[in-house]
Amino acid sequence: MNADEFKARTQKLALRIGRLADVLPSSRSADIYGKQLIRSSSSVGANYRAVCRAKSLADMINKLKIVEEEADETLYWLELVAESNLVPRERIADLMRETNEILSMVVASLRTLRKKKSKGTD
Repeated sequence: MNADEFKARTQKLALRIGRLADVLPSSRSADIYGKQLIRSSSSVGANYRAVCRAKSLADMINKLKIVEEEADETLYWLELVAESNLVPRERIADLMRETNEILSMVVASLRTLRKKKSKGTD
């Protein structure tokens, strides 16, 4: 998957989660979870765009770590939505799978970049 495809994938995730947040039931916890989901999921894509503009290998690694944190946080909020029965887990299973896949790709990229950095190729 190239950078443009990954950008599109992260943007699609944020849009899908935004639609989920729009249909959460009206409650204090749902409002908070929805806002946090929108923030973290949109941050995944926004920060990945910053990765693509990194000035060095070290900069790229640091920015990609932020993407990792935001994707993991998105997964956390999705888990809370499911565990609090705001939405049936089956309804958001695909979003959770997609978030996990994005997180896995980011972690794999970080491993590769760290190995490259340790070999001194910047």
